[in-house]
Amino acid sequence: MSDPLEIAGVKIGPGESKRLELPSVRLYTDTSMGIPVFVTRGKRPGPTLFVSAAIHGDELNGVEIIGRLLKSKSVKKLRGTLISVPIVNVYGVLNQSRYLPDRRDLNRSFPGSSRGTFAGRVANLFLQEIVSKCDYGIDLHTGAIHRSNLPQVRANLDDDETREMARAFGVSVMVNSNLRDGSLRQSASELGVKILLYEAGEALRFDELSIRAGYRGVINVMRQLGMITKARKKSPVEPFEARQSVWVRASESGFISHLKELGDYVSKGDELAIIKDPYGEVLNSVVTKYEGIIIGKQNIPLVQEGEALYHIAYFKKPDGVMESLETMQDYLIPEDTTDPLSDSPSSLARD
Repeated sequence: MSDPLEIAGVKIGPGESKRLELPSVRLYTDTSMGIPVFVTRGKRPGPTLFVSAAIHGDELNGVEIIGRLLKSKSVKKLRGTLISVPIVNVYGVLNQSRYLPDRRDLNRSFPGSSRGTFAGRVANLFLQEIVSKCDYGIDLHTGAIHRSNLPQVRANLDDDETREMARAFGVSVMVNSNLRDGSLRQSASELGVKILLYEAGEALRFDELSIRAGYRGVINVMRQLGMITKARKKSPVEPFEARQSVWVRASESGFISHLKELGDYVSKGDELAIIKDPYGEVLNSVVTKYEGIIIGKQNIPLVQEGEALYHIAYFKKPDGVMESLETMQDYLIPEDTTDPLSDSPSSLARD
C-alpha cells in the first residue's frame, strides 16, 4: 500500500482517488477510444478489488451499480483499493451491441494479445492494466437481448474463498459455474484473482431490483473482505447453491404465451408455455422434464424450434429458495421506497 499503483502510466498513491482512461484501439475514423476507470485508494492497507461492467456492450445494469457504488459513503472510508470500470466495452455501448466492431465477444477473447485481433487487444489491455493488479474482482452482467436473469452469482464454488465471497454477496441464488475458455473469469483465475460474476436483469434495460441487489452485493463483499466497516445488521437474504442447471427449449416455431415467470418453482411435467401459429392454433406446449426454479427466461413472444426458453436450476431445498427470493424482494424494494442513494432506513443504499 505504500507504493503508488500505476494504471495507464498514471500513479495513484494511498489516500488518493483518480479518474482516468485506458487508451484503447483507435477506430478507422481516427477516433480515440478510452475505457473509463475510477480508482479509489484508502489510506489504510487492504486488498485490491476491481468491479467491472458492460464487457458486453448491451448489458447496462452494472453501469448504474458502479455509479451508485462510487457515491456510497462507505467507499470514502476504504481500506485497500477499489478499481471501478463502469464500461469495459465502450464500442458495444455506443452501438447498443453485445459485441465489438469485429463482431467478437469480448468475454470469449481473453487473455488476448497486444498484437492480436481487435477483441484480443482490448481483452489483453484490460487484463494487464486492471485485473493483474487486483486480488479480487466482481464482473457485472445481465441476460442477453430479450432474455432476463433472476439475480444470481456465478462462481467456482469449489474454491472456499470464492464461495465465501459468493455467500457474502447476498442474493438468493448461487450457481456453481465452470470456467469457459476465453472468459475473463478463466484468465483472472490463472492470475490467482478470485472473481464473482453477477447476472441479473435484461440487456438494454435498467431493472431496479437487479441494480439494488448488485449494489448491495458489492458492498457486502467489500465488507466481507475487510475493505469497509461491517454492517451492524446481517442481511436477511439466505443464499442457496445450485450445482446443476438446464435450458428448456422450444419444440416448435411460432408465437409463445408464457405460463411461468422468473423465480417460479416448477415440477417435472409442468406446462411452461403454449406455442401457437399465426392463426391462433395451438401447435404444442412446452413441458419441463426437470424440477427446479426458473433463473432465466426468454421475453420476446417469437420463438424458433430449438430456441432456449427457460433456464431452470436445481436446488436441494427449493422451498427455502422461494422464501429467500421473497425476502430479497421485500428487503431491496420496501413499500416505503425512497431515493436509493439516501441513508434512510428504508433505502437499499443505507451503509
